[in-house]
Amino acid sequence: MFDVSRKELKYIVSPYEISGLKRRLSPLMRSDPHNGGRGEGYRVRSLYFDTPFDTDYEEKISGCQERRKIRLRIYDPSDETVKLELKEKNGTTQRKRSILLDREEAACMIRGEYGFLREHEEELALHLYLLMTQKCYRPKCVVEYDRYAYCLEHNETRVTFDTGLRSGESSYDIFDKNMMLYPVGGGMGNTMEVKFNGFLFTYIKNELNRCQGMPTSNSKYCRGRMTLK
Repeated sequence: MFDVSRKELKYIVSPYEISGLKRRLSPLMRSDPHNGGRGEGYRVRSLYFDTPFDTDYEEKISGCQERRKIRLRIYDPSDETVKLELKEKNGTTQRKRSILLDREEAACMIRGEYGFLREHEEELALHLYLLMTQKCYRPKCVVEYDRYAYCLEHNETRVTFDTGLRSGESSYDIFDKNMMLYPVGGGMGNTMEVKFNGFLFTYIKNELNRCQGMPTSNSKYCRGRMTLK
């Protein structure tokens, strides 16, 4: 099981700002190996689950300090393993726990069948089984975007630029290579996320402070669902 706790800040940034920030961060931080040899970045696709009353969505929109999201995450439709993640936030502090599933187990979850989680040895698996069955969680929305990331070992610092946000609710098959998704937010829907433990190093903070982007608390899940809601 993976268990990560750290602070997270989000900003809405323009394509122009992203270009400038990448240029300034490149000498200071390591490019994520998943960015690709040509620096094209990588795709992230997630299937979010929620209750029949959209509890997680409504708590986020209402500005509740304590909230959570449950999702399946892949990086390519051909992936053989899938992350099942529970993300819990309190203000700017987040805790993300995850376990790995195989494709068959992920397909069960897409169908709303969670019984197999009882067979997993991880504590998180049983916790999610109880939570999702008691509150009747079901698949609600697929969200996909393109990510370019920078990393720094100190304080586990990570800066990501997420562009091309798209979403869909007509199909939940995250392994579908031809999934139909609609664009969300247009060119100004790009997000910069800054994650770190403890504190953000001054030389990184100084470069990020040049950004005029607006701080935001809207999650990609909520932005994706707002379009249809």
